[in-house]
Amino acid sequence: MPDDAPPLEVGYWLSSEEHGARALVENAVRAEAAGFGAAMISDHLHPWTPRQGHAPFVWGVLGAIAPATSELRLATGVTAPIIRTHPAVVAHAAATAAVLLEGRFELGLGTGERLSEHVVGERWPRPGVRRRMLAEAIGIIRQLLGGEKVDHEGDFFRVEHMQLFTRPTTPPPILVAASGRRSAQLAGESADGMISYAPSPNLVEAFEAAGGSGKPRIGQIHVCWASTEEEARRTALDWWPNGALPQKLNSELAQPGDFAAVAEMVTEDAIAEAVVCGPDPERHHRAVARFGAAGYDRVYVHQVGPDQAGFVDFWSREVAPSFAT
Repeated sequence: MPDDAPPLEVGYWLSSEEHGARALVENAVRAEAAGFGAAMISDHLHPWTPRQGHAPFVWGVLGAIAPATSELRLATGVTAPIIRTHPAVVAHAAATAAVLLEGRFELGLGTGERLSEHVVGERWPRPGVRRRMLAEAIGIIRQLLGGEKVDHEGDFFRVEHMQLFTRPTTPPPILVAASGRRSAQLAGESADGMISYAPSPNLVEAFEAAGGSGKPRIGQIHVCWASTEEEARRTALDWWPNGALPQKLNSELAQPGDFAAVAEMVTEDAIAEAVVCGPDPERHHRAVARFGAAGYDRVYVHQVGPDQAGFVDFWSREVAPSFAT
């Protein structure tokens, strides 16, 4: 490994779409034992494809992880407080998770995907509207987590006489997911950190210019470790073909079957462009290091497929020594 690796913290991604509730708890315990200091867990009501097969209620899983771990920091990646779940309910859930995790919780928020949000029968707004909804939701959540009694009537949400009686002494940090400059600016203006899924220096620049200077900049990468590159490519295509789909489709398609139908056009070569495949530790290192070069300081690694134990063993032995995990 190169001696000039960027000063990155590498965390572990808990994929709620691929693993059931009990398995997610086991994966979190394994990650902590292997030396990971942080994990992020996806918040979905549906998996991306039927093959992935899972989508447990993230707040119940966090409640189970809390007593099963002692040092692992947890964040949602990410919760959408705009349609399916009212921001007041998100604040209530986040406050309880923060109490259970005792300073180890961060609330990751975003504008969500139609896949999980349309289920309550509301129309799916265009991106600009969703950003405005998120900005208003963040204000409500901050007030509630700060202990205020909230009465709010805004453009999108109403809250009447609400106060959180179970909440942490210190509110958890709020992180906002960004895929473009406008969402990066919202993160800089309203959040305590930014989450992005591409090593983009332009997003970092927009985030910092809008008030994010000095705040955490967090990335995510998809990898598929296996004993051979060929096996890893097959596994990635089988379990995570959505990883090679355009970002716009990820936010607009409505059902897991829709993703499966479109994913039939994804090839092994295409998925290998989106997912780091195989057992070469240098390739895994370079994928993470690209985020450091772009200005990020934390990266969560998502191992695609069932073999989480093999990945954690590989990472802790052959990749982790290059980074601060």
